[in-house]
Amino acid sequence: MKILVIGAGNMGAWFVESLCLEHEIAVFDIDKRRLRYFFNTHRFISFEQIDAFHPQMLINAVSLQHTVAAFNDVLPYLPEECILSDITSVKNGLQDYYRQLGRRFVSTHPMFGPTFASLKELKTQNAVIISESDEEGKRFFRDFYASLHLNIYEYTFAQHDKTMAYSLSVPFASTMVFAACMKHQEAPGTTFKKHLDIASGLLSENDYLLSEVLLNPYTLPQIEKIHDKLSALIEMIRTKDTRALHRFVGELRENVGGKEK
Repeated sequence: MKILVIGAGNMGAWFVESLCLEHEIAVFDIDKRRLRYFFNTHRFISFEQIDAFHPQMLINAVSLQHTVAAFNDVLPYLPEECILSDITSVKNGLQDYYRQLGRRFVSTHPMFGPTFASLKELKTQNAVIISESDEEGKRFFRDFYASLHLNIYEYTFAQHDKTMAYSLSVPFASTMVFAACMKHQEAPGTTFKKHLDIASGLLSENDYLLSEVLLNPYTLPQIEKIHDKLSALIEMIRTKDTRALHRFVGELRENVGGKEK
């Protein structure tokens, strides 16, 4: 298949490198310095080159806040039969955008990145394929993700964003609260070090990604649960209620699949 990847950042480069031995790949980025080290790949810096390439699929790998604008910029240079695809972590608004275009599309979410995962070893990682997508597009990504031994899930647009509100927003918000209260220590404990590594990784992410995840329409109820549980914990500590604290810890062990002590 002839595939065009737009955006040669971390994830765009990963797609190029992962697909270039099995498909005819072209990569486009307005920053030509990002294109220097690709092999077995067409490197484009103009829309006219895209027009001549005549791709069968477009993988939009630009940063989240620029996804729709990038689609709009490149659409005039794509053949009508070209399948559009995105890899955004929040799908809010994309379903309506695709519906208005009336073109074939496939929306997926590889739930990993260079911050927390080794892109060469993905057996423990997950990917989501949006069920409303074009069948040929879904089949392509299902085969591709399966070849990497990813765990594949299929959700609707709404189910995806509801799931992300839990699986991304809760750890993001919890980590941000930790970072907001953190002070550097000369001899931090093991747990502190682990949390610090997670916080450092999270805060290396793009600000727009963090804000889009947290501003997901389904996020607020999840964050309010954190607030409610933290308020209850504060009251247990304030009143020195050992029994309540033990019950609370027991509930936590059940939640994470551990055994009560």
